[in-house]
Amino acid sequence: MIPTLLSNGFGLVKGEAFASWRTVGTLVPAVRVFNSRDVDELLIVDVAARREERSVDLDTAAEAAVQSRVPLTVGGGVDTVEDVAELLAAGADKVVVNSAALAGPGLVEQAARRFGSQCVVVSVDVREVDGAWRCFSHSGSRPTERDPVSWAREAADRGAGEILVTRVEYDGRLTGYDIPLVASVAQAVGVPVIASGGAGSYADMLAAIREGGASAVAAGAMFQFTEQTPAEARDYLAAHGVPVRRGS
Repeated sequence: MIPTLLSNGFGLVKGEAFASWRTVGTLVPAVRVFNSRDVDELLIVDVAARREERSVDLDTAAEAAVQSRVPLTVGGGVDTVEDVAELLAAGADKVVVNSAALAGPGLVEQAARRFGSQCVVVSVDVREVDGAWRCFSHSGSRPTERDPVSWAREAADRGAGEILVTRVEYDGRLTGYDIPLVASVAQAVGVPVIASGGAGSYADMLAAIREGGASAVAAGAMFQFTEQTPAEARDYLAAHGVPVRRGS
């Protein structure tokens, strides 16, 4: 159960389909709220770093790490192995890579060799182009020729410990995950797959796990802009036979 917090370097933002960002709050209060909601980890992504051509936001990572009582995964603007090292030193438990990994897949291998696969999460952002799935970089704004299934397989082979797969067009719309996409990636790799983009109900999460084969589910707008909670999501999944971690 992974709440997703999107930052623009100044505050938290909400968008749809990786666009139309609007500020909706600040990071530290949100981290404190989720600390009390018994989530499994937090995912914080600086969605503006790549677009603004700036480096990873170490201050945001350090600020969140001080407040967080659960494992913290951080991404946005990660270009080099040294960026990974600095984020881990700032308090992140895992680091998300995307655009730089697509441009130079050696980044995944180098980071995994130096820090361990458990620290490396490869984000696969996907749009449909002419009837086919394609990986996009730069916060879903630049198309590539990479097929998400083959790229996820390569990333796992190079040492990624997890794959975060997001259907860009579904992001923020609360209409459900792209289950066929999640299933295709999950079937292709031997590492955990996190479903992201579109969660609007507990049933959506169940579908991502049961039908899509996801090992974890990430949600942003669902937890921040509806009355649904991580605790109720956990209870729903448990009631439907999904093994879940129980809080103390």
